Amino acid sequence: MRFFADANYRFIERRRGAYILSGIAVAVSLAAMIFNVFALGSWQHYGVDFTGGSLVQVRFDIPEVDVGDVRSALGGAQAPPITRFGEENEFVVRASLAEGVSINDVAAGISTRLTQAFGEGSFEVVRTELVGAKVGGELQQKAALAVLFSFVLTLVYIAIRFELRFGVAAIVATFHDMIVTLGFLALFRVEISLPTVAAILTILGYSLNDTIVVFDRVRENLHKKGARKRDPVDLIDESINQTLPRTILTSATTLLTLFSLLLLGGAVVRDFTIVLVLGIVVGTYSSIFVASPVLMEIQKRFGNGEKKEKPKPQPATV
Repeated sequence: MRFFADANYRFIERRRGAYILSGIAVAVSLAAMIFNVFALGSWQHYGVDFTGGSLVQVRFDIPEVDVGDVRSALGGAQAPPITRFGEENEFVVRASLAEGVSINDVAAGISTRLTQAFGEGSFEVVRTELVGAKVGGELQQKAALAVLFSFVLTLVYIAIRFELRFGVAAIVATFHDMIVTLGFLALFRVEISLPTVAAILTILGYSLNDTIVVFDRVRENLHKKGARKRDPVDLIDESINQTLPRTILTSATTLLTLFSLLLLGGAVVRDFTIVLVLGIVVGTYSSIFVASPVLMEIQKRFGNGEKKEKPKPQPATV
């Protein structure tokens, strides 16, 4: 069973509507980030990984304790980030430090709640550490450099594999996806942690891969006889329709997996999964309605790579 086998949709003709939609999404995203600068003092709601805080490692002496049990004891959905560390019965709790609160106060509060939930003598606080804001600032810089570096490598790779105009169009689409995703995080005050950064980089890779699939078909169609003399709108539309079954089915199966993870994965992967779901939707949209129209605009203004033959000199007439 093959879906969209005979698709013949005119995507490029609807590009003006897509431009308006993308423009609104980017404007709202930028406005949300600017608003956060004045409201929070930062354009995103950074977690302990980036702002600094306390780190408390606990080891349980009772069996069958998992992350969900520890999270429930420390407040459920309102609990600080908790991860398994080392042995199966060891966990690390990362909590922010409020003004006037010391790391000892945080460790004492965690110990009290765990004692109430698991009983006296059921665990041991192995270590308490203070994560400085300087470390968080370095992580912010490295995360930004990772994204910037991925953009540069993307442009170089596509310019080598295809042509420079393909690389420029792919970068525009990827930048669009990143701005919209970051705007969503800013708008809903989703906490930025290291897993969230990993999700953003995953989104960029997924969007880029989807765009390359479409561009690869455009390149194949351009190599056909007489293709470079065709209207770029018709050729790109044909390429999108030919890859539409793969695009839709890949996105749909990926989203099914992510929705299952969102419903059954619990709070520990909730933000990570939400970012991925948004990224898959935006990435699929941008490969069709952003990257392809931008490529068409570039071709119309700067040519499609066809070498123009020099006119042969005409014999002189008397």
